[in-house]
Amino acid sequence: QAVLAQTFCYSEHLFVFSQRPSKNVVSDAMGATDKAVGRTMPTLLQELQEQANHAEAAEKSSLGGIVRCSDKQCQQQVQVKASKPRIDCIDGSRFALVLPIIIGHFIKFGTDKTLLLKLLTQENVFVGGFFLISGYVSAYVTTKVGERECEKKKLAKPELFFWQKVMSYYPLHFLISTLFSPMFVAVDVWMKNSFKTTVFHGILNYTLAQAWFPSEAEIWNPPTWFLSALTFANFTMPTILLPQVAGLSKDALRKLIYGLGALSLLQKVSYSQAWQYQCRGGFMCRTNTPHLWNVTRFHPFWALIEVTMGIAAARDVMLDGSAQQGSRPSNPLLYFLASYASVALRITKFNLNDAMIRSTLFVPLYLKFLQTMHRDCLSDSPRLITRFFGSRFMARMGALAFPMFILHGPIGQVFYKKAI
Repeated sequence: QAVLAQTFCYSEHLFVFSQRPSKNVVSDAMGATDKAVGRTMPTLLQELQEQANHAEAAEKSSLGGIVRCSDKQCQQQVQVKASKPRIDCIDGSRFALVLPIIIGHFIKFGTDKTLLLKLLTQENVFVGGFFLISGYVSAYVTTKVGERECEKKKLAKPELFFWQKVMSYYPLHFLISTLFSPMFVAVDVWMKNSFKTTVFHGILNYTLAQAWFPSEAEIWNPPTWFLSALTFANFTMPTILLPQVAGLSKDALRKLIYGLGALSLLQKVSYSQAWQYQCRGGFMCRTNTPHLWNVTRFHPFWALIEVTMGIAAARDVMLDGSAQQGSRPSNPLLYFLASYASVALRITKFNLNDAMIRSTLFVPLYLKFLQTMHRDCLSDSPRLITRFFGSRFMARMGALAFPMFILHGPIGQVFYKKAI
């Protein structure tokens, strides 16, 4: 644009001087142009070359390392800031979590085979993976790679961070709740709940507070208890979780994961001791302590623990040194298969209840799967499962996971549970 502007100015002067009785029309036009613009064309071209050198240096700096510029204004070392590549494979894995959850809610309407019902009715196990991913992605987006601190700009306004998180899922929740509200209210009426109770259920649903009430956790659209618990975790992230966890070393992060895992397991043992450690499946044996069971699987504090474990796991990978980055990571497929195979305990003599399987096996293995896949996607040759979950198709399917999670409850009430 600068060259064109100066050339256009020269053309104007050339036209003017060509109308005058001058022997040196070209040189006079160039002189007038240089005087008007304040620089000669060679000077302009030299300035443009220097700008190009700066742009090239900036582009190289985004790739990592230390670069040197050739011009006089950049004869110094430029310390490069590590870039943060996308990890689409994490988002793509969401679909592999929502699918068994939906199947678990509807499978009893499609088969009466005991073996299939035992294997496919453990949706409460897989929900833990969503909490882990929520913490993992939040940590990756808001903290720095290779440094023990947060992205200050992203957490400068905690209230903005919180509302952005909530508004990423609340509009759809509000829309579905409103569209299906006649059915939800009708069910309350048919269950002979009082007007006051029905209004209370509506308030809990629209304020996403149902997870705090064990006796009301599954009102209206039951799967949305997850959003209720997640909202509390999002509330604590910008001021409590992310800044504190981001400042920990790798050793401290691993200790935090082990400690939180042990605390979560302690609560599951408490529940199992009050009921029973083994379970043939929710379709066959119902807990005799339903409120304690709802506290175990729904309460925001226990969800917060799994979210924090996800945050710590992401930070552990983000603080990897050059030696770890240069080594070939393990195959994520092994941990993926192991985590999903944990539900097969239901068909053995070690048929633990969902809460015990979730804390003892699924959560630790799935957390390891996320870390391994994260490291693998940063390598020169990611393995097949990493490429699969990071593909465009799985990224789109992963984006559908949340709408599927929200919609399958009301649809199931209409066509399967036949509330209407």
